[in-house]
Amino acid sequence: MIIQYFILNMSTKKFGTFAGVFTPSILTILGVIMYMRLGWVVGNAGLIGAIAIILIAHVIAVTTGLSVSSVATDKKIGAGGIYYVLSRSMGIPIGGSIGITLYVGTALSIALYLIGFAESCNGFFGFGMSINDFRITGTIALVALTALALISTSVALKAQFFILAAIIISLISIFLGNNEFAPESVNLFASENSVSLEVVFAIFFPAVTGFTAGIAMSGDLKDPKKSIPTGTLYAIGVGLIVYITLAIFISLKIDSEVLKTDYNILMKMALFAPVVVAGIWGATLSSAIGGILGAPRILQAMSLDNVTPKIFGKGSKKNDEPINALLLVFVIAEAGILIGELDIIARVVSMFYLTAYGFINISYFLESWANPDFQPTFKIKRWIGLLGFFACFTVMFKLDMIAMFAAFILVGLLHYWLQKKQVSIQNNNVWQSVWEKIVSKGLKKIEGKNTSNSIWNPNIILFSGQSKHQTYLLELSKTISGRTGIVTNFNLIVDKNLKRPLKKADQIIRNAVFNDLDIFGRQIKVSNIYEGITNIATIFGFSGVEPNTIMMGWPKGLENSSGYADMTTNLLHLDYNLLYLDFDQKATFGNYETVDFWWRETDSKNAEMMLNIARFILESPKWNNTNIRVLFVNNSNKNEKLIRLKISKLVEDLRVKVEIKIINNAIEETPFYDLIAKESSTTDLTIIGIPNYKIEKQAEFVLKTNQLFETIGSTLLVKASDNFNILDLDFNI
Repeated sequence: MIIQYFILNMSTKKFGTFAGVFTPSILTILGVIMYMRLGWVVGNAGLIGAIAIILIAHVIAVTTGLSVSSVATDKKIGAGGIYYVLSRSMGIPIGGSIGITLYVGTALSIALYLIGFAESCNGFFGFGMSINDFRITGTIALVALTALALISTSVALKAQFFILAAIIISLISIFLGNNEFAPESVNLFASENSVSLEVVFAIFFPAVTGFTAGIAMSGDLKDPKKSIPTGTLYAIGVGLIVYITLAIFISLKIDSEVLKTDYNILMKMALFAPVVVAGIWGATLSSAIGGILGAPRILQAMSLDNVTPKIFGKGSKKNDEPINALLLVFVIAEAGILIGELDIIARVVSMFYLTAYGFINISYFLESWANPDFQPTFKIKRWIGLLGFFACFTVMFKLDMIAMFAAFILVGLLHYWLQKKQVSIQNNNVWQSVWEKIVSKGLKKIEGKNTSNSIWNPNIILFSGQSKHQTYLLELSKTISGRTGIVTNFNLIVDKNLKRPLKKADQIIRNAVFNDLDIFGRQIKVSNIYEGITNIATIFGFSGVEPNTIMMGWPKGLENSSGYADMTTNLLHLDYNLLYLDFDQKATFGNYETVDFWWRETDSKNAEMMLNIARFILESPKWNNTNIRVLFVNNSNKNEKLIRLKISKLVEDLRVKVEIKIINNAIEETPFYDLIAKESSTTDLTIIGIPNYKIEKQAEFVLKTNQLFETIGSTLLVKASDNFNILDLDFNI
């Protein structure tokens, strides 16, 4: 009655929990490995070892099943099963790269089941038992099953109920079997001549991957949010009970040496061998059917998302069956059959599935940790996903470290290709939430710490304008910001009749130069340039990552501007570090080989900032062969050796290699700017501290500085904030 009920209900396209998820999953779980290799696992690993292998494999299966079930109940699940879940949560690059991996693994698993079928079939009928014989039988079976899938998915699924009944009857026959092969004692652990546990695990693991067969049918389910968790977890649970029970039974009933050598021993010891043969054939063929039905749907879903060629997204006119995708599955499965050795295929399939399962688990963990919109109806603890992730890759490492790294490289290349391909869907992916979570946590951590007297980490607000040398100003700002600093460039649009600001989306600037230099670009409307700079300096930034430096071009011709004077007063009051670049358009930065830092006794805070700038300059690829000089003007006839010693000590503390030059100027009293013009006329970049002066003296300072710039190359003026330490430049004995 039950079977008739489900067969009648499958006259429509959509399937329920039992027909659509539980049945294809349990038939794949109780498949070729159970009949053809479980005895071999027990024989080589011993009872305790076999149970440990079964439990570890099921830890991965259970955590992955729980993770994918939880994610499946959060979003609307379409065709494509696990690929669909991953692509809608972690984005197309991750979802696609894992989807391709899972697709190939599923297609190869078909070969695993059919080679297992060939071993049993050929042995039962007395056909040849060579690899070529297995290839022929496996190929014939693949052609027949592919034809069945092409005829009707519904027919293929209907057949599964009869196969399930055959498996149940075969298990009963095994448990009622004779004691002809009973051991003298039960081997609890592996013996000396046994295969290593790593190899045994790799061959066994495909037995627990069957639960993906049901998930792959997600597009054909009436209610995937309900059916996937229920059907998947019941299938895994039933499979675990059967495997543990059968392993204990086998160890008690069959000698370990027989288990190691005879793959058909379950058939020989059963009460009625034909029903076991029927169960083996049914299990292997139904598992293959599960792969033949599931894998094309994964490929079809990826093709509809433009991950794979669109030709594989086309389906039949009647029920949209993925015919083209099925034909490619046939090719991959046939390639696996040509390998011909079940154990080799099992190890390859294990790596594909372990890779996919690891990323499924981390997908769930990241969703539940970072995504505020993640509200699954099937809730589990967050740590379950993390446990599954580490379990997968720990097992992969133990099984085959080289294969694990090869899997990482493969997934990485697929991920890179999909990113370059720029495939996207109208779906938020989890990575945005992850970065938002990390940034939020990091900002709170930074804000909670006292950053006074800490190493300077530049956060620069840059006003580069639209001049011809803007690129050089951008380049130098990024050099000065170092590896971890932040640069935000503002483009100010003057609108004297400012009524409405730019929309938030229009304020973001994205161009190739900014992207290459990792500079953030913004543009805003202002009614006045100087007021605009003051307003940005006052309000821009957020807790934990406050801007600390203002950088712009040197203001030639503005020495008498009251607006510029007011802006400078406000910037000094806000206690920003100020950087002004006078760029020599003819000399540019020369060959990036020489930098001069000029110090005076009054430059105590500027001096420390200059040394930090020197450190960042030397780390930059363009300036890494630069010769840096510190030139100290000795106006007070102080001890030159003591001055050099103290400067060397200051430079050494900041780990900056420089040349030190002392200019004794007590007698000549040559003006400071004249000394700079003499010593730094051919220097690629000269850096000078801005002295403390009264704001009413600004015009005089700007005018004299303009005159200096006529005689030297590109120059950076520096004014340090109060956050810098006062270096001991008092060189009195």
